Amino acid sequence: MRIVLVTDAAPPQVNGVVITLSTLTQELVHLGHDVRTITPMMFRTLPCPTYPEIRLALFAYRGVRDAIAHAAPDAVHIATEGPLGMAARRVCLERGLCFTTAYHTRFPEYVRARVPVPVGLTYAWLRRFHSRAVRVMVPTLSMKHELLARGIGHTVIWPRGVDIARFEPYGERAIERRSPVFMYVGRVAIEKNLRAFLDLDLPGEKWVVGGGPQLELLRRAYPDVHFAGPKAHAELAPWYRSADVFVFPSRTDTFGLVLLEAMACGVPVAAFPVPGPQDVVGQSGAGVLDRDLWRAAITALEIGADAPRAHALQYSWQRVARLFAGHLAPLQPMPT
Repeated sequence: MRIVLVTDAAPPQVNGVVITLSTLTQELVHLGHDVRTITPMMFRTLPCPTYPEIRLALFAYRGVRDAIAHAAPDAVHIATEGPLGMAARRVCLERGLCFTTAYHTRFPEYVRARVPVPVGLTYAWLRRFHSRAVRVMVPTLSMKHELLARGIGHTVIWPRGVDIARFEPYGERAIERRSPVFMYVGRVAIEKNLRAFLDLDLPGEKWVVGGGPQLELLRRAYPDVHFAGPKAHAELAPWYRSADVFVFPSRTDTFGLVLLEAMACGVPVAAFPVPGPQDVVGQSGAGVLDRDLWRAAITALEIGADAPRAHALQYSWQRVARLFAGHLAPLQPMPT
C-alpha cells in the first residue's frame, strides 16, 4: 500500500509524536508499504508562539495538494491538527477523498496552559477537524471514552510501541548511582507538571532529562535538581538505566511513550492515577499509581527490574504498525 502520512510534528523536534511517527514509518516500510511523508521541512516555517522548537509550515496548501497528487497514494493519514494537517484535510475534502486522522496530544489543555483560550472553544474546533475523518486513531481506551464525551466519535484504538532491543535493562549507564535516583525524561514544558515532581522531598537525587521552553526557568528555580538537558532519542537508554524510579508527573498525556521506554529498561514507574499511566501501567505491578506522587515514588523503589521489563515486552512496534495499516481508509470517494 502507498501511504501518505501528513504531520506537523517531525525532526528536529524531539517528542513522543515525532518518535511514534518515525518508528511507525520504519515499521510500515519493513512490512512492505510505501510511505511518503509530508512534513514542515518541505515548507517555509515560523516558530510556534510560546514553543519555538516547533516549526509551523507557512502557505502549505498548494505544496500539500501537489505532494498528494504526485504520490498517488492508496491512503492518506493526517497525523496532526496543525497547518499541514489542515491543508491536507482541505485537499481531501475538495476532492471528496476518504482519510483518517489521529489524536496524539491534549491540544486544548496545552493551549489553555499557555494562553487564555477556553478549552471548550478548542474542542469545538477539534470536533470540526476530525468530523470528516473515516476513523480517528486514539492511543488508549480512556482517551476513546474521553473524546466521545467531547463529541468526537468514530474512534479506534491505536496504541504505541517500544523498541525492546534498544531499551533494555543491561548496558551502560549515563550516571553511576550512589543513592536512589528519581528521574523524569521528556519535554520540559508547563503541561508536563514537572513542579509536582521537583517539589517532592525524596531521598537521593532528582534528575530531569530533556529540553523545552521551561528548562532554564526550572534550572534556576531548582538548583539542587540535576538537569541533563536535551538528548537525542538514540542516547536515552543509558539515562533510563541510571534511574531507580521513573517519575511521571503529567496529568495530561494521552499515552506517555516514555513510560514504555522506562519500563523496557527495567525501571518502575511512579505516576498519578490518570489516563495515560492508568492505561499503560495500570495494575501490572510495573509501577505505582497514587494521588500522592511522593508515596508512589517511594513505594516504586521496592519494585525490581523484572516486572517493568516483562510488562513492556507486550508492546511490539510491528503489532502497532499492523494495527495502523488496518485502520487506514482506502483513498476512494467519500460516501454522500
